Amino acid sequence: MPSEDTKERINKAVEIGRTILHYGWIPLIIYVGFTRSNPKPELFKLISPLA
Repeated sequence: MPSEDTKERINKAVEIGRTILHYGWIPLIIYVGFTRSNPKPELFKLISPLA
């Protein structure tokens, strides 16, 4: 049976992983769409609201 220290480490790792997934999901989807589209859009047009 795992010790309390091991359980705390696992819980902390799951918490960190959940945070990374929460804040990284949308940028990952944008990146994948940006790199796999044809024709590839210009980065300036993606970032600039005036373009």
